Amino acid sequence: MKPTIMKFGGTSVEDTEAFRNVAGIVRSTERVRPVVVVSAIGGFTNALLKSVEKAIAGDARGATRSLTADFERHVAIARDLLGDAARTSFASAAANARSQIRQLHKIIAAHPVTSPSLQDELLSFGEQLSSQLLAAVLRENNLTARYIDARRCIKTDDNYGCAAPLAETTKATQTELSRIIKAGEIPVLGGFIGSTQGGVTTTLGRGGSDYSAAIIGAALGAREIQIWTDVSGVLTVDPRIVKKARTIPVLSYQEAAELAYFGAKVLHPKTIQPAIERNIPVRVCNSRAAAEAGTLIVSESEAAPETVKAIAHKNGITTVQVTSARMLGAYGFLRALFEIFERHRTAVDVVTTSEVSVSLSIDNASTLPEIIPELEELGTVEIEESRTIISVIGEGLRNTPGIAARVFSAIGNINVSMISVGASSINLTFMVDETEAHDAIVRLHWACFEGKDEEEEIDRLVDGVLV
Repeated sequence: MKPTIMKFGGTSVEDTEAFRNVAGIVRSTERVRPVVVVSAIGGFTNALLKSVEKAIAGDARGATRSLTADFERHVAIARDLLGDAARTSFASAAANARSQIRQLHKIIAAHPVTSPSLQDELLSFGEQLSSQLLAAVLRENNLTARYIDARRCIKTDDNYGCAAPLAETTKATQTELSRIIKAGEIPVLGGFIGSTQGGVTTTLGRGGSDYSAAIIGAALGAREIQIWTDVSGVLTVDPRIVKKARTIPVLSYQEAAELAYFGAKVLHPKTIQPAIERNIPVRVCNSRAAAEAGTLIVSESEAAPETVKAIAHKNGITTVQVTSARMLGAYGFLRALFEIFERHRTAVDVVTTSEVSVSLSIDNASTLPEIIPELEELGTVEIEESRTIISVIGEGLRNTPGIAARVFSAIGNINVSMISVGASSINLTFMVDETEAHDAIVRLHWACFEGKDEEEEIDRLVDGVLV
């Protein structure tokens, strides 16, 4: 039987009750050969990052002291859920981790220029501790769980902070895990972390635990990759903006990838690619409501009755417009423009063009001071900050008449720019000012989902009267 990858996020292991709940979920799925991937306990990665900032500022002692409450959280969970021997063993591991972190803080404070690789090593302790603790909790619940250091499985390049997995990962993962799975044991690994071929610790970037689960699932040819989080699947919209957001039962890989890229928080943007390559279903589940079906992501899905399946958004966007008469009838202009962004390692999200101008969006504007002078050699440059990308997503969207009219009628009094439709058959994307994004999203969700419900309810009542 192929294994099932079960990834639990930070909110799913944030306290004693959450760990107890995860143990129950894993126990109920023992027969499907689970491989467990776990994030750092809720909030710990942010605390570790803040401690690095203190160390870079020269306050090594304050950096270590700032983590006291987080280490106490780990120890409290162990005290609540583990027997004497296991509790003592984990307390020793936590103390050792804190000692190593203290030394790293001292080194970073003395030599802050070396911090990128040291930061990855320091951040890795979040996942190391959570995976050791969860393995112990599972054993306490009579499951044959074994902690495995994920750095022995996921081999990466040395792009610290956002490392990319290497081809060697597949063989390393199979070597480390296949024998354990066949023996009926449950491997428990920390997500987010890996190591170079030389053994130096790396991280896959924020949210990388989902990516870890997908990489491991692809290497093992998993039956299914499950992402356990604190919401019931992928929702039609951010529930913090629209309370009537609803779960999407089935998504295609393409729909899920677009949603992840354009701001849906429940999935890491890179998660889908390893699943696509091996055609492995991905299921997004709620660890606080395990009985709910969640969202299943597969190679193909049927179009929704109203075509639109979800509305995603991404704040903090900067738009760059370059205008030049040199574009008229010229070739090579776009290549020269994008080479500038490539040289400065700055990713571009959305692009629109006219005869004499190019507009594009970026979500990381830190390199703009260096980029703008080079762009000005090509033409006049205009910058707009604090923008929001809104994406309306659904299979068959490009070929469905009336979609654009419905979308833009719903937000008729909101200024829209950089409209992109046709680049993808499942995505209509545009830009609005951040101050108007909330209103736009609420109106769009009503027009695409809630308004239809009200029409159906009226029809039902009318039919009832007629009967």
